[in-house]
Amino acid sequence: MTSQIIPVEPFDFIIFGGTGDLSERKLLPALYHRQRDHQFSEPTRIIGTSRAKLDDKEFQDFARKAIAEHVQKEYIDKDELEKFIGRLSYLPADATTGAGFDKLKKEIGNSKSIRAFYLAVTPALFGDIAGQLKAHDMITADSRIVVEKPIGRSLASAGDLNDKIGSVFGEHQIFRIDHYLGKETVQNLMALRFANALYQPLWNSAHIDHVQITVAETVGLEDRVTYYDTAGALRDMVQNHMLQLLCLVAMEPPSSMDANAVRDEKLKVLRSLKRINGQEAPKSTVRGQYRAGASAGGAVKGYLEELGRKDSTTETFVALKAEIGNWRWAGVPFYLRTGKRLATRVSEIVIEFKPVPYNIFGESAGNVMPNQLVIRLQPDEGVKQYIMIKDPGPGGMRLRQIPLDMSFAQSFDGRSPDAYERLIMDVIRGNQTLFMRRDEVEAAWTWVDPILNAWAENSQEAQGYTAGTWGPSASIALIERDGRTWHESN
Repeated sequence: MTSQIIPVEPFDFIIFGGTGDLSERKLLPALYHRQRDHQFSEPTRIIGTSRAKLDDKEFQDFARKAIAEHVQKEYIDKDELEKFIGRLSYLPADATTGAGFDKLKKEIGNSKSIRAFYLAVTPALFGDIAGQLKAHDMITADSRIVVEKPIGRSLASAGDLNDKIGSVFGEHQIFRIDHYLGKETVQNLMALRFANALYQPLWNSAHIDHVQITVAETVGLEDRVTYYDTAGALRDMVQNHMLQLLCLVAMEPPSSMDANAVRDEKLKVLRSLKRINGQEAPKSTVRGQYRAGASAGGAVKGYLEELGRKDSTTETFVALKAEIGNWRWAGVPFYLRTGKRLATRVSEIVIEFKPVPYNIFGESAGNVMPNQLVIRLQPDEGVKQYIMIKDPGPGGMRLRQIPLDMSFAQSFDGRSPDAYERLIMDVIRGNQTLFMRRDEVEAAWTWVDPILNAWAENSQEAQGYTAGTWGPSASIALIERDGRTWHESN
């Protein structure tokens, strides 16, 4: 089974931060893959801009190197690569002074193509860039602006950023990107829930015991030292990625796949989350910070050593118990955990159903384990339904739990597009379904802010955990005191 490639209209794709890490690792390779799959219509142009003083050839060389390093060799087609490189141009520009924006306007010209301004820069520049685009009259009815997280550090700062961008662009033109929503398995969660009659009658508190969402990384700070120490795991992962995943699990069926119909339902979930206040935070949340240990077969430094400082209160791990105050999910806890330098790189959602009400098989048959639905986002994208069966062979009834396994790699031919490929094409199409609306962002901060405040008021410290483990022991206690256990990823 192969995917269908539908070409998009001609567009001009302007990357602010064109020589940065995101452009190198994700944006340019993603655009190359769309070129290789013949998804572009003519004339389509890609314009890089940043403060770096490069010319077209130097930017094209930068792009060649990025593709060589971040695209598998089997997918590099020399002819398509040359066509892609031919689309690239570069102009230096400084958003704080406006230098270079006149030349950028001239480069774009009077093109009637869709204009997508991708802000792969620090959020501190979002307002400046939007203002310069307006001042230089570069915004058309078919323009879009794409902004990366973090959208603020709190509800107040998120509101300020949204005000600055919203004063220039209409909400229908603003694409707040969360690459997790572009993952194939995340979108298949929607299909699994709403295109199959099997699960929908069971998708409620009468049948589901609890939900686990895990986003675990084995890496440390890498090149994000400055940003990460001012953010931490709660701001970096929970406020956006993990709450979006929670919304997709918990939302009511939308009336259609229209962007606002979907986002309206997600917003209802965010507004139904029970607040974790100062008294609840120590019982419902765990903060951690990794110490020296072993990862990927070798010794690794602790967070403070990587940071190059003697102290920091920033958490690199967070686990929490969230509850949704509505009829469908009353009494069903959602356990979230995320962290760096953990035992395994994995992102997955586990739906654990309630156990059978009575075991008719007796102790000799073994334990009857609850059914689980496991949605693996990365690596090895797929869906597993764990069920109980009889162990084959004579000698009585012996039960064992096995997964019904659907692997994307085995079920579909060819490569699965990267999340950025899908999301960039949705930007060009003007489809905002997989992007966050302003009120979603601010509702998420409304829930996260009290947790941050509670940590500060209670002086809730980040507990140490050894790199290469699953985080602080308190995170195990968080779930086990409810008689449950974290799903063992394998």
